[in-house]
Amino acid sequence: MKTKIRLFVDHALKDGQSVPLTREQAHYVFGVMRHTEGDHITLFDGYNGEWRAVIEEAQKKTGKLVCLEQTGTQLSPPDLWLLFAPIKKARTDFIVEKATELGAAKILPVQTEFTNSERIRQDRLQAHAIEAAEQCGGTFVPEVCELTRLDKLLSNWPEDRFL
Repeated sequence: MKTKIRLFVDHALKDGQSVPLTREQAHYVFGVMRHTEGDHITLFDGYNGEWRAVIEEAQKKTGKLVCLEQTGTQLSPPDLWLLFAPIKKARTDFIVEKATELGAAKILPVQTEFTNSERIRQDRLQAHAIEAAEQCGGTFVPEVCELTRLDKLLSNWPEDRFL
């Protein structure tokens, strides 16, 4: 029996929808996890819940899946925002991972007077959030924002939002 795979895809999912895999996803599904045509995997897009899909095409660098049926409804995250000052690289990744698992809707790295890290890679942190959502069974992926100075963020803070 093959291991169950959950993948986040950047396509709206619906019955019969054809979903192309990115190069990285194809490598993971076919090269690492050794799945082949006809195998089933689970997909989610952050909007339409969880879907069971079948592998229709399996090539080394590409692949295509077809959605068969919805297996779970979309769960909306609580309107929880996490502001944090980035620390050493591995620990920042851990913060993003745990915030995703706990259900944060938005992750906002902020630069303070004593922040250790002058810059972060937002795209890398977003990828960590996607991986965490795939692993923990969540159906949504939080938005990871760019590094912003704390004073600037607070001066533009929405009036209807409590700190």
